[in-house]
Amino acid sequence: MKMAWKTLIIMFFLICSLIDLSKSQDYEDEQTAAPPPEEENCDGIFLSYIFISRQKEFPHVKNSSAQAWAFKSMATVLNAGTRELKAWKIFIGFQHKDILVSASGAVILDGDEFPASVGNGTYLSGYPQADLKTSIDTAGDINQIQVEIQMTGTQFGVKPPGVPMPKTIQLVNDGYKCPTPTRRRSAMYVCCVRNPKFKTKEPKSTKFLPRQNGDLSISYDIIQAYQGNYLAQVTMDNLNPLGRLDHWNLTWEWMRGEFIQTMRGAYTHKKDYSECIYGVAGKYYQDFDFSNVMNCEKKPVISDLPTDRAKDEKTGNLPYCCRNGSLLPTLMDERKSKAIFQLQVYKIPPDMNRTALYPPQKWKINGVLNPDYKCGPPIRVDPTQFPDPSGLQATSFAVGSWQVVCNITRPKNGNSRCCVSFSAYYNDSVIPCNTCACGCYDMQTCNPDIPAMLLPSEALLVPYENRTAKAKAWAKLKHFPVPKPLPCGDNCGVSINWHINSDFKKGWTARITLFNWGEINFEDWYTAIQIKNAYHGYENIYSFNGTRLPQLNNTIFFQGLPGLNYLMAEVNGTDPEKDPRVPGKQQSVVSFTKKETPGISIVKGDGFPTRVYFNGEECSLPTEFPTGNVNRLRVSIQQLVLLAIAIVSIVLLEDPFH
Repeated sequence: MKMAWKTLIIMFFLICSLIDLSKSQDYEDEQTAAPPPEEENCDGIFLSYIFISRQKEFPHVKNSSAQAWAFKSMATVLNAGTRELKAWKIFIGFQHKDILVSASGAVILDGDEFPASVGNGTYLSGYPQADLKTSIDTAGDINQIQVEIQMTGTQFGVKPPGVPMPKTIQLVNDGYKCPTPTRRRSAMYVCCVRNPKFKTKEPKSTKFLPRQNGDLSISYDIIQAYQGNYLAQVTMDNLNPLGRLDHWNLTWEWMRGEFIQTMRGAYTHKKDYSECIYGVAGKYYQDFDFSNVMNCEKKPVISDLPTDRAKDEKTGNLPYCCRNGSLLPTLMDERKSKAIFQLQVYKIPPDMNRTALYPPQKWKINGVLNPDYKCGPPIRVDPTQFPDPSGLQATSFAVGSWQVVCNITRPKNGNSRCCVSFSAYYNDSVIPCNTCACGCYDMQTCNPDIPAMLLPSEALLVPYENRTAKAKAWAKLKHFPVPKPLPCGDNCGVSINWHINSDFKKGWTARITLFNWGEINFEDWYTAIQIKNAYHGYENIYSFNGTRLPQLNNTIFFQGLPGLNYLMAEVNGTDPEKDPRVPGKQQSVVSFTKKETPGISIVKGDGFPTRVYFNGEECSLPTEFPTGNVNRLRVSIQQLVLLAIAIVSIVLLEDPFH
């Protein structure tokens, strides 16, 4: 009996151990699940997006489309091909009013900060792992051929059991094509392969990517490297014929605790070393005098020096520096299309080795009344070459070079910085700048959603706040409706009027007038127009210098002649208490011939530009143009006939016997 009980007890423990072992084995199998077939069969770049989880956020609302959900997801970029993928870039087509809060192992391509609104999709690039080697070159080291991007964010409108997946996921590196992704429940996969039709010049045998083209090219060159610090030179080249920056401000983000010790050719807006003292730098450099440090901010704001510092041995004395932040197009002055400055950068552990070199990320640049630039991430390129400082015919190379490419973006409605009004000799009314062309700030007393009221021509000479009486009087005279409340103003610092001056058999003329309503003088200003149907008839401009640019969609480029290259700021009227402020103004007549443009109809709108630029910024254009008023001519004839009848009647009444 005792033996039977012992046998039963031993069998019980054996069965329990077998159950535990089987459970353990099942768990291991689940953890090492086989990758999807798409990954196994991919000979290219394999991308995946996996939705992990989400949780309802506050406030909890009944409207499901307005409910916010905190989500977690993961994107993977795997180099399953035979070519190294340099500077990887992907597009994730978020579509649920998503707000991306974090993304480990990646940065937003255009430099936007987290949290970022990505409801229309977003581009991500790798940081710090920007390049993915091949499995062949790394003996299958997954850490060198793959990057995982752990993402958190907020999305709206998809309630469980629905899964808030993006529309698509794509690799956007040149030379690759991606088919439509495959979706399986909460996962999305795609294998992107080399495009056989993509042809490029065979690059030189090099470790790094070739330099890219763009509107503005910025080179970050490390020219001297030491233990714990390095000397860098930043070079900006304006490559767009219409691109321009005035009083530029450049900013970036240090990702590894660096700080700027000194700077030449530029300066930072803030000199506050408290962030160094109370940060990691202060703990490491305990005996360091931080009082002379140029800047300790994680996101410094850098500007060009004024012209009087150009020869200063301590802060200036660099080629292409110290122009008060002006970057002109090469068309105007090639020497002024480049800017240079240098900075001494100190590092912190674990990057104290002289070969541990990392450029800053999230570059942004802007100017005063200039186009908006979107900058990509720094891409490692071949070391920049410099003339040897000894003066000998030798070439020296940078220790390391990175290129940042920035491109001009077209302004959205309401985000312009300049606007255009249209008028013509054959129509009494001026079509003014669009309502809220440059944004609206106070909409309590005006309507931002209705068209601007037509104006008499003299109203263009006074600021918007002084036009109300003229606009109402003109509406009363012309029997136009007067909306209540009135439309808001354009709120633009610069406006341009394009007026059709004359139209005759062999040609026609226009008058262009520039108004500066701001407080800044514009030196070396320029404007450019695209006038589709009349470009080939352009003949001359009389007070400005005009240049045809056929390579830019038939653009005509205007700039002030010597002595007329300043567009002055707005000033007080003769009697500031009574008279309105007076804008700075430049004006010229432009002549066109009809010989090269047969069939052109000025009255039908062929004489008005389709795009207008001021200092590189695309201006807001009216949605309509003045038309010829045939009825007005008929009324005038009727009035003449009535007047003639009245005169004859008066004469007959005065002399009834003849």
